[in-house]
Amino acid sequence: MYVFTVVSRAPKRGVGGSNPLGDGLQSVRKYNIIVWDAPAHASSWPFRFDFDLFDKAKWLNGILEKEEIIKPIIIGQSMGGYVGQAYAQLYPDRLTGFISIDSAPLQRNYVTAVEIWLLKRMEPVYAHYPWKLLLKSGTKGVATSNYGRNLMKEMMLVYDGDQHRYAQIAGHGFRILAEAMEKDLPYEIKCPSLLICGTKDHAGSGIRYNREWHRKTKIPLKWIEGAGHNSNTDKPEMINSLLEEFFSNIL
Repeated sequence: MYVFTVVSRAPKRGVGGSNPLGDGLQSVRKYNIIVWDAPAHASSWPFRFDFDLFDKAKWLNGILEKEEIIKPIIIGQSMGGYVGQAYAQLYPDRLTGFISIDSAPLQRNYVTAVEIWLLKRMEPVYAHYPWKLLLKSGTKGVATSNYGRNLMKEMMLVYDGDQHRYAQIAGHGFRILAEAMEKDLPYEIKCPSLLICGTKDHAGSGIRYNREWHRKTKIPLKWIEGAGHNSNTDKPEMINSLLEEFFSNIL
């Protein structure tokens, strides 16, 4: 059985600056794992910003087919969770399991028109926001632990002196997310699933989204007490335990 995470673990890789699994997570390392440098990140740069969320899901599927991986488990943190849902929409019968870590549902009925409007216009905000303030707010806004905040700072500093690229990556990510929501597709998860969210995740409306996601779909939801948006870097031991429990129930 293969465990696949749709975003990279390397410090300078991720979507706009997230460390999806973190060095503290050991549970998945005894399984077969594939990680990737998402488009426009790390070794996948330079990359043209003309792709959407479904392109990413198709490329993901191409990687899995190339590696002869069938019936994967997708673990998606933040943007990775959205790619996982797009994958489930395109290939509904190919997943063994899906775990969302500090992500949110793609269904249109969870978001307001104002939220979608804002998502499409984030690039100039990131481009013109004073870099030092952006670095400070970005670091403290995604994690509550020193470990998590230091990781975020390290990743953001990769773009020190190239704020334009950082704004492009983040803005494009928000934009394709909004476009996927506007498609108003079912994004049904047909495999065993788990939602994980930090109780102090203040990156957008993640807490509200996850609460409603759980209420409407009955997918189990585990709250990580005191963790921020990158709960895997704030409370890696707790995430480890949840992953082990999930795997033991379906493998």
